[in-house]
Amino acid sequence: MSLKLKVITGSTRPGRVGPTIAKWVAEAATAHGGFEVEAIDIADMQLPFLDEPNHPAMQDYQHDHTKAWSAKVADADAFLFLTPEYDSYPSAVLVNAVQVLLNEWKYKPAAVVSYGGVSGGLRAAQELRQLLSNVSMVAIPQGVPVPFFPQFIDENAVFKPNDPMTDGLTLVLDELAKWAEPLKALHAA
Repeated sequence: MSLKLKVITGSTRPGRVGPTIAKWVAEAATAHGGFEVEAIDIADMQLPFLDEPNHPAMQDYQHDHTKAWSAKVADADAFLFLTPEYDSYPSAVLVNAVQVLLNEWKYKPAAVVSYGGVSGGLRAAQELRQLLSNVSMVAIPQGVPVPFFPQFIDENAVFKPNDPMTDGLTLVLDELAKWAEPLKALHAA
């Protein structure tokens, strides 16, 4: 049985480059061969800020957008989050997307690909990893920072990673696969 990896683009800002970088991540994850990959753009989910009247632990969702998001997340065995760094933090819409659910995240490994300026989004990635741990995910320490990201996007809007980014993503995917298989029994229970 194949492991299901969800690659989540975590920005909705106009002019964003998240989908461009996410395309590279999803293609690399598919080529890796250890996962059945689904790319999910938070913008497509149209999740309002915490609009459910009940605590997410109850899983008593009232809105179709939350039910659809819940089904996508529950179906996963592992996650690869793509986040920009806004004021040293992940995007608010990504934080909201995590916080609107609870049980669906439990006992699943996650990694972060971050992008930004000189830090490559590492501050945002660290904050996001903390949040993921708080909802009982296994946030692995490996990640892929993309510093000064515009220099890696060509005139056709294609992301062209350097060798350290490609090697880092391979390591992340290998680690996610190692964690996802044994954790599958826990989140399936």
